[in-house]
Amino acid sequence: MAIAKTNTAEEFKALVAEIEAQAGYRKAMAFGIARVDRGQKNAEKILQANYALINWNENFGSAAVFVKALQESGCDVDFSGTEFVATVNDEFVKNAMNAFAVYANEAAGDAHKNIQIIKALAAMDDLAKNFRITLLFEDAASQSVEAVYLKLYALSQSKVELRKVNLDGAFGILSNVAWSGNTPYELEYLRDNEIEMKLNGTFPVIDSVDKFPRYLQHIIPADNTRILDSSKVRMGAQLAAGTTVMPGASYINFNAGTLGPVMVEGRISSSAIVGSGSDVGGGASILGVLSGTDGNPISIGENTLLGANSTCGIPLGDACIIDGGVAIFAGTKVKIAPEQLALINEANPEANLDSKTTFRADELQGLNGLHFRQNSTTGEIIVRRSTREVKLNADLH
Repeated sequence: MAIAKTNTAEEFKALVAEIEAQAGYRKAMAFGIARVDRGQKNAEKILQANYALINWNENFGSAAVFVKALQESGCDVDFSGTEFVATVNDEFVKNAMNAFAVYANEAAGDAHKNIQIIKALAAMDDLAKNFRITLLFEDAASQSVEAVYLKLYALSQSKVELRKVNLDGAFGILSNVAWSGNTPYELEYLRDNEIEMKLNGTFPVIDSVDKFPRYLQHIIPADNTRILDSSKVRMGAQLAAGTTVMPGASYINFNAGTLGPVMVEGRISSSAIVGSGSDVGGGASILGVLSGTDGNPISIGENTLLGANSTCGIPLGDACIIDGGVAIFAGTKVKIAPEQLALINEANPEANLDSKTTFRADELQGLNGLHFRQNSTTGEIIVRRSTREVKLNADLH
């Protein structure tokens, strides 16, 4: 029996309540409908999922409607797992339109974006197998390309906090593909058809070969966010408004990013987070959990400066400085003069550092107001209480 058209808000609420009351029903913590790109050689292989909208711990009524529309279109929704993915068809769209009928003619707005999705699908002549719906019931390890992309969208659209989403197994699920603009190609397909495509002039211009697309292939940034080279930010990165990513040695990996206006001219590895007002200088590197941090994710505080070609391998607090060319790792031995140690303890009363002159750098992690320098005569790394205020140029952010 198809879903009847709703005429009042009360009828819609009653429909949602009826759906949610069915045996075994589980509310989806996240869901969305994506247009998928399938393999050119293996049509069952999903290469990419483009979500026009994702829902994360919101719009549970729309999720209920989508579940019922799937059921009425002949799809048995399985609530027993951590996720459910299915292809949508014309019957699904018709049923969803009926359920949303009471709101369908209202002005478009944030509250009705799921209806906009259904309207757009209804206007298409042939949905074929190009559209898939994803329901996540738990934040567990993903089992599908669609689920991985939904989580990457959640990160890049700031629906979730960095490092708070389960991305276990994502690399194993995504295929390594050749990207030409926003179109992914199976590498095996290109090898099989290389001769004909090149002779016919149809071989694509390959921008990259990767399992992840670029951030700007899927995300529209804030008005005051600048990315001067699209290859410098990977999908799944999170950029706060006011962030500037310069070309050259800059890069922001997935599940990493900024919490406010930040100047990025260096590398922010996966899991690294940079606080508002900070400056990652040209060629500077913030290590990720796979590159020497012993699994200790690095956060950089506010108004902190990483000088050109410096390396940061420990979490830093606010108003810190690592001079250009200086590399700080967890086990790096640093010297602190007694008078500077007193100033650092004063700025960080909770630290209560021991009265000694040599420290491992990780004993200082998370502290505010540190200035890491190198003695040009002895080569020793010394730490002083920072006396400089790091301020970004407001006109640029």
